[in-house]
Amino acid sequence: MQSGTQAVLALRAGGAALVVEVRHPTPRVLHWGADLGDPADGRYDDLRHTAEPAVLNNSPDQPRVLSVWPTAHDGWSGTTAQTGNALGRATTPRPVLDTHHIELPPDGVGGRIEFRFLDRVTALRSAITYELDPHGVLAVSMSVQRDAALDPAGGTTPYTLDGLLALLPVPERATELLDFTGKWCRERAPQRTRFAFGTHLRATHRGKPGHDSPYLLMAGTDGFGFGHGEVWAMHLAWSGEQRYLAERLPEAPGAFAAVLGAGEALHSGEVILADGDRYDAPTVLFTWSGTGTDGVADRLHRRLRARPHHPATPRPLVLNTWEAVYFDHDLDRLTRLAERAAAVGVERIVLDDGWFHGRHDDTAGLGDWHVDRDTWPEGLDPFVKVVRDHGMQFGLWFEPEMVNLDSRLARQHPDWILGPRAGLGPSARQQYVLDIARPDAYAYLLERIDDLVRAHAIDYLKWDHNRDLLEAVSRAPDGDRPAVRGQTRALYRLLDELRARHPRLEIETCSGGGGRIDLAILDRTDRVWASDCNDPVERVQIERWTRTLVPPELIGSHLGAARSHTTSRTTDLSFRLIASLTAHAGIEQDLTAVSDADLAAITAWSRLYRELRPLLHTGRVVNADLADDATALYGTVAHDGTRALFTWARLHTSPAGQSGRVRFPGLDPAARYRVAVREELGTASRHQGHDPAWITQARRNPIELSGAVLAVAGVPLPTLNPQQAMLFDLERIQP
Repeated sequence: MQSGTQAVLALRAGGAALVVEVRHPTPRVLHWGADLGDPADGRYDDLRHTAEPAVLNNSPDQPRVLSVWPTAHDGWSGTTAQTGNALGRATTPRPVLDTHHIELPPDGVGGRIEFRFLDRVTALRSAITYELDPHGVLAVSMSVQRDAALDPAGGTTPYTLDGLLALLPVPERATELLDFTGKWCRERAPQRTRFAFGTHLRATHRGKPGHDSPYLLMAGTDGFGFGHGEVWAMHLAWSGEQRYLAERLPEAPGAFAAVLGAGEALHSGEVILADGDRYDAPTVLFTWSGTGTDGVADRLHRRLRARPHHPATPRPLVLNTWEAVYFDHDLDRLTRLAERAAAVGVERIVLDDGWFHGRHDDTAGLGDWHVDRDTWPEGLDPFVKVVRDHGMQFGLWFEPEMVNLDSRLARQHPDWILGPRAGLGPSARQQYVLDIARPDAYAYLLERIDDLVRAHAIDYLKWDHNRDLLEAVSRAPDGDRPAVRGQTRALYRLLDELRARHPRLEIETCSGGGGRIDLAILDRTDRVWASDCNDPVERVQIERWTRTLVPPELIGSHLGAARSHTTSRTTDLSFRLIASLTAHAGIEQDLTAVSDADLAAITAWSRLYRELRPLLHTGRVVNADLADDATALYGTVAHDGTRALFTWARLHTSPAGQSGRVRFPGLDPAARYRVAVREELGTASRHQGHDPAWITQARRNPIELSGAVLAVAGVPLPTLNPQQAMLFDLERIQP
């Protein structure tokens, strides 16, 4: 650890860098982006010498600064890092640097910088920490603590914190923005706009990130894509309400053009700091890439895979019972389903909604986490035994944060329901939210879930959360109090405690599908349910963008029935199998109702999944930049370059009759590859007379092609009919 008066501090890793200048009253950011190289020749001092912009007409008489804690005192007229007041006073924060420290590992890769401040205007001690991991992902953490001794007037008025935002600058060449919106069954729909003047603000008010979560906010150079362009990206690791912004003002922040920032969206009065109270903001992850959005994904995936608790065992093939039986829980029927599942190679069965007291439809039972003895007269043990006797793991569905009014829990504890004293608002999906921050409600949930996990040696929990939090206030003795933050922190404590008690337990996070996916919930879970939509046409796009943040082994992807439960679209089995192969695969279908031919195809898919998962769950995710958005080429390339799997898919028709030369991204142009077309799952239907000649040959026997042709020149690909896909298996030929 170093401290002192160094003028310039730098963190460098993975081709990325953060450079800050230590100055008073507040340090400033000199650079965030590409690594500028060894500082020994004075290049970082050159950054400092060139950091001051012009003094503009009709502006402050000193050059504007973008400090590490931007305020109006810096001359910054944009959104500030901190907002709040002490009963309408102390609204102009002026943090002054107190101490700073830098920690660099022995190899100089990554490191940590911490700045601590004293603010005699707001009577707060504040801190900001920058930590760059070996993969080039920058984690920014902020905190404030009330200290009445800093108030020169000796005031003791509590400070109401309205928000903390971690802000970093981006240069003038970042001209476009990309973030996400969506809805139930259509999560992570990308939207691209020009990075215009003003504030691009995305705020979520659902008590969770939501199906329309910004997810990742990315600023990039003109026309940036999957594999090209510079990208500055940002993700808020928080499972409650969020604020993302991209802001460009005509006068600019210091020597830069614009800023990106994120933080928790606090309700008024949610954080009131009395003397000694502290607020720790959720961590914001900033990622720079010089190779498009796939470069962002690669850094984030490497970070997640380096975690000590990242799943290390092969991700088991799952069967979830929901779309197979819905609420019709019958032991004989479920036994036949389990036997079919074992026959095709399923390794884990998850018993979904319908097993607990009074739960025969979605109007009743939520909150009563006891096995329903009418449906299960002998309890769950007979079914668990069937599952285990066939060598499979057993999982169980819960929705602990929700409650039906028609339940014993709601009748006995109406005060446990989150909502104002004036009366509950409308239900959503026939349910309300349980105030799990209440110690008694929290203790009840922990006891019930813990008991069931112990009683049945449960391997896996599917943890659902099916409605937004509206009027999310807790009924405290002194009146209604905002509760989203408390609810989120209670959720984290509950998950952490269950994992501590059951270290081998795996948990899937689901929220009406993909309504709560962020890196804070993933610190406590092992899998995300990307969407309730198993329609492969929708799923290809949903998962493609989910993978920008989450690696494939953490994304549940299930085979559904021919006619989709959520869209009513009918698709071929081969397309459904291919679409659900390249993540953490599973089945959401009644296997007792499929034909022998389909069962054989599903068995072949199961074998292929087990063959390919060592590659799919460790490799680098890549996507081809294509002019025709009716098509998609995406794949996984082993980090050592020895093998790759690509999916070529067509979603709908387009004007082009054929593809032209399509480039396979991520391959080594200097290598040679053996290319095979894998058709165990069926042959894709074509909209053409004959395949390109090389495809015809590769379908018979693997063909050898150079990486230069595959990755640089490109190769012609078949024109598939809509809702069709094919697989390419590439193996590098050793010299």
